[in-house]
Amino acid sequence: MPAGTEEEKQRAAIAAAALVEDGMTVGLGTGSTVAYLLPALAARDLSLRCVATSPQTEWAALQLGLRVEPFTVAHLDIAIDGADQISPEGWLVKGAGAAHTREKLVAATAERFVVIADSTKPVRALHPPIPLELLAFGLESTLARLGTVQRRGVPISPDGGVIADFIGEFSDPADLARRLESTPGMVDHGLFPPDMVSIIFVAQGQSVERRDVSPR
Repeated sequence: MPAGTEEEKQRAAIAAAALVEDGMTVGLGTGSTVAYLLPALAARDLSLRCVATSPQTEWAALQLGLRVEPFTVAHLDIAIDGADQISPEGWLVKGAGAAHTREKLVAATAERFVVIADSTKPVRALHPPIPLELLAFGLESTLARLGTVQRRGVPISPDGGVIADFIGEFSDPADLARRLESTPGMVDHGLFPPDMVSIIFVAQGQSVERRDVSPR
């Protein structure tokens, strides 16, 4: 990974961390860009209640002194996470780190879902692979209905789901999302619609572009 890209991730993370205020409930995403968010939040020394989307994020946040609690709340003030792809319309692909089900649930619970990304993440159109989490029960039946899907060689999710990727071609993410959601055995997929996203920060070199997508 080019050093410049890592610096972009850090800049985007710092920009998002500046939105967090004292006393907030905060959803913490998973991945290499969130790795820069956690120290940026810890450095602000705020009183926060955090929910982590993966054991890795929880461990890293606790090491930095952030307060991480079980996900027992019905509302989060803000959630911040990275993305694997960002379309011009604001669609996201997430799940390279196999945490997309938890990430989507946390994003849906947050008043504002903020995405942080480096300059490699915006794309002209979304493309495969699209991460999936599938029930282990009846897995072969589910795979047969989905068709062009490949199991990923990673452990099961913390919630017992099997991680796979849809590798077929598609042109309309909304149509694909509906198809995946209507398939029995699907836990969730890595397509995040624009109406779930509030703000996107994309770092390009020394600057960070803020894009307001869908205020909630």
